[in-house]
Amino acid sequence: MSHPNSPKIICEEMKIPSNTPGIELFVRNKRRADLTSSTAENTLLFVAGSTYPASTSFDLRLDGVSWMEQLAASGYNTYLVDVRGYGRSDRPPEMSLPASDNGPVVRTPVAVSDIATTVQFILSRIGADKINLIGWSWGAALMAIYTSTHNQAVNKLVLVAPQWVRDTPSKADGGGALGAYRVVPRSGAKARWLNGAPEDKREELLPDAWFEAWADATFTSVPGGDVSSAHLLAPNGTVLDSRECWAAGKPLYNPADIRVPVLIVHADWDADCPLDMSCAVFTKLTAAPYRRWIEIGEGTHSAFMEKNRWQIFGSVQAFLDEKSPSR
Repeated sequence: MSHPNSPKIICEEMKIPSNTPGIELFVRNKRRADLTSSTAENTLLFVAGSTYPASTSFDLRLDGVSWMEQLAASGYNTYLVDVRGYGRSDRPPEMSLPASDNGPVVRTPVAVSDIATTVQFILSRIGADKINLIGWSWGAALMAIYTSTHNQAVNKLVLVAPQWVRDTPSKADGGGALGAYRVVPRSGAKARWLNGAPEDKREELLPDAWFEAWADATFTSVPGGDVSSAHLLAPNGTVLDSRECWAAGKPLYNPADIRVPVLIVHADWDADCPLDMSCAVFTKLTAAPYRRWIEIGEGTHSAFMEKNRWQIFGSVQAFLDEKSPSR
């Protein structure tokens, strides 16, 4: 989808210190080369969910362009961060030991502290006092929790497939005792991704080449092994949070504490965070100056990497582009 006359995009990658000595966070920035000023309105940060990193989700080139690049080409100063333990950020030391040696690492408050660190870094870098936030799945909860206690630092909030209290286990929870982390194999990833989509729609929804591009970027093969051995390690903190909080009827934040404009994006075949979760969050956003909900037809939990992703791109950009009434 990229065009020969597309604006030149600058990419910068950096590691920034977290609030824990020895743990650094991976941050990527993409922006137009001719972008002259960064403001609260045109700067944004992406964060991903509880299994996969932001760096291989929001900045995955499918059909020539990633979501991050699409927004950057439109004039946004875009950032993403991998929470500790994910992607290219440093891992807690417990992740270098057998999983059973320690309890779950990177629980939600730790991840929210990484968001806070990254937001402060970006605001200092651009000389602004606010930023737009885009979170997906568990990342939507992280962004919402951060916003609920830092409204003054957030311009607008986008929640993609937000989680909420549930009466069934998380799809990431395989049951049993929880160690520090879990091993997620590439071999089962496609079936898990498409688990809510009708069988006859799956190939069109997620072309093989798109899935393989994402999997190649996301999973690490064992040296000397073939692609079937590829896997990643995912911290189990979020799984324990799901058991003790979300699946126990104990939400980790109150949406009524959010006082900025909010857009919720959901897709109808999302089996991980079903429709009732988005509905529950939306109805509780009673202090937001305005709120909106976009439902995408024919999409799963990862709809922004599927055939109908352009609807999400367009809806989110329209929300970010709007001039908010003074508040």
